[in-house]
Amino acid sequence: MSLLLWGRWDEAERDRWLAALQQHLPGEHWLLAPPENAADAAAVEAAIVANPAPASLGLLPNLRLVQSVWAGVERLLADAALPQQVPLARMVDPAMNEAMAQTALWAVTALHRGFFAVQAQQQQALWQAPVQTRAQAWRVLVLGMGELGRRVASALQAQGYAVSGYGRRELQARGEGALVEALARADTVINLMPLTAETTGFFDAPRLAQFKRGASLVNLARGAHMVESDLLAALDAGQLGHAVLDVFSTEPLPADHAFWRHPHVTVLPHTAAQTDPDSASAVVATNVRALRAGRPLLHMVDRARGY
Repeated sequence: MSLLLWGRWDEAERDRWLAALQQHLPGEHWLLAPPENAADAAAVEAAIVANPAPASLGLLPNLRLVQSVWAGVERLLADAALPQQVPLARMVDPAMNEAMAQTALWAVTALHRGFFAVQAQQQQALWQAPVQTRAQAWRVLVLGMGELGRRVASALQAQGYAVSGYGRRELQARGEGALVEALARADTVINLMPLTAETTGFFDAPRLAQFKRGASLVNLARGAHMVESDLLAALDAGQLGHAVLDVFSTEPLPADHAFWRHPHVTVLPHTAAQTDPDSASAVVATNVRALRAGRPLLHMVDRARGY
C-alpha cells in the first residue's frame, strides 16, 4: 500500500515534510502527487494533505484516511470532491500549541502593559511611561476552547491574568447573553474559534459594539472571522483600542490595505503558530498505525460541526 503526500506548497516545504514523515514512518512507499494510473490510485491507503487541489482525493478508490497537517480543515470540507465516507483528521500539533501560547502571551502582555503605544512613541522620541496595572486586573476572554484555546488560557493564567473561555459548549450551556456579558467585561479578546458557517463574519459591527469600550482584539484564527471594514470603523471610533491581527481575508495582505498603516493595528504575516513538521509527523504516524491496527483515530473531524 502507498501513502500520498499532497498539498499546495513549494518543493522545499514538501521535502521538509517528506523527510520528517519518513523518519516517523520508515519504509513506506510515498507518492508526491495524485497517481495517474488506476493501479497506483488503488494502492493509496491514506492521504496526508495540506489544502490539496480539488478532486485529487476523490480519485482514490481505496482511501481510508485523510490526515490534514493543518489545524483548520474548512478548505478541505468545502471541496465537493472530498470523499464523504473517508475519515478526516485534523492536526493537533503539540509544538504548534506551544507556539500559539507564546504569541498570545506576547500580545496580551504588550496590550496590558501599553507596549504597542510605547513603540509608537519611539517614532516621536517621546519618553512617556504607561501606567502599570497588575495582570490580575486585566481580563482576557478566549473564544474557542479547543486544544489551542485551552493551552493559551492555561499559559495566560500562569502569568496571573484573569482568563475566561467561551466555546461551543459554553454557548450551548450559558447562551448568547452570557457571551455578551463576557465580551463587555474583557480587556482583551483572543479569537481561536474554528471557522464554520456560524463563525464566519463573527466580528461584525453589532458584535464589536458588545466589546468593552477601548478593549483589544487578538485574531489568531482565520481572517474570515472578521468583517474588516467593521473592525476598521470600530478602531477609528475608539470602540476598540487596538487589534493584533495574524490572519486576513486576503493573504498576503495587499500592500494598499488600511491595516498596514493604521496606528492601532499590529499586523503579523500569519506567523502566530506554524505547524512543526517533526512533531506533527509523529501525530500522523500515530494515526496511520492506528488505522492499520483498527484502533480509534485521533482528532477526527465532525463534518456536521465543521471541525
